[in-house]
Amino acid sequence: MHWTRFFLAAVLSGAAASMTDWIFMGMLFHKNYFETPETWRDKPGQAETKKIVVSAILGTVGCAAFIYLCYWTGALIAYRTAVRMAAVVWIAAPVPVILTNVLWIKINPLIGLSHSLGWLVRFLVTALLAVWLLH
Repeated sequence: MHWTRFFLAAVLSGAAASMTDWIFMGMLFHKNYFETPETWRDKPGQAETKKIVVSAILGTVGCAAFIYLCYWTGALIAYRTAVRMAAVVWIAAPVPVILTNVLWIKINPLIGLSHSLGWLVRFLVTALLAVWLLH
């Protein structure tokens, strides 16, 4: 593996995923977060910069792990194979966790939907960038 390209793919996908997270996990159905203010740690208007930075770093580490998984399994041979891996990982990991959270935690189902879609887009963007840079 070309490690410079690997790290470039991880950083680029982490940055792109931060933007898609902002859309899917922040803007989409934003008003629905206010239905259950007791669910969320911060009150509206409180500074979230530190949490956003930590989330972006964790997201980039997750993108790197997903890229390595794709490399390790040989899924980076073609865009179609990498997209299939993104779908499988999405169905295997975040979807069951998010849907279970929607069942047991006071969260609007639309929030669960938007978070699930956000994870799908994160994996798709990461897969496409990884194939482009590492194939």
